[in-house]
Amino acid sequence: MNDKTIEQEIQSKGLTHPRVTPADIEAEIASECFFTAWDAFTATFDAGKVVCRELDYDTLRLPPPAASRYEATRCLTICVLVLRNGFTVTGESACASPENFDPEIGRKIARQNAVQKIWPLLGFRLRDQLSNSRADP
Repeated sequence: MNDKTIEQEIQSKGLTHPRVTPADIEAEIASECFFTAWDAFTATFDAGKVVCRELDYDTLRLPPPAASRYEATRCLTICVLVLRNGFTVTGESACASPENFDPEIGRKIARQNAVQKIWPLLGFRLRDQLSNSRADP
């Protein structure tokens, strides 16, 4: 069940009290940015700011389809959502099989995952507002 289906069910049942809606979530997003971990790695490497820690586990010694620790970052898509108040929320999408990596699908999944993190934030804010309004005479 997705957000749209749930919203339709809520409306059809006439549940009209204050709540967070998908439209509220979208209205809260001021901007969005997408990149892969590889993009971030190469940019920080070029700037001389890469910090890497070598571990005992080395994917270079594994048979295919293992990739180097750096090549594997090409399949990790990151979405950064900046909310209207300046707070940032991130979402990620990691592709298990490099052959299946699709940038567009990665961006969609990363954005969905970031949006899921906004729900509890707005839910808390709404509950706080409702609580404060009931406390005021």
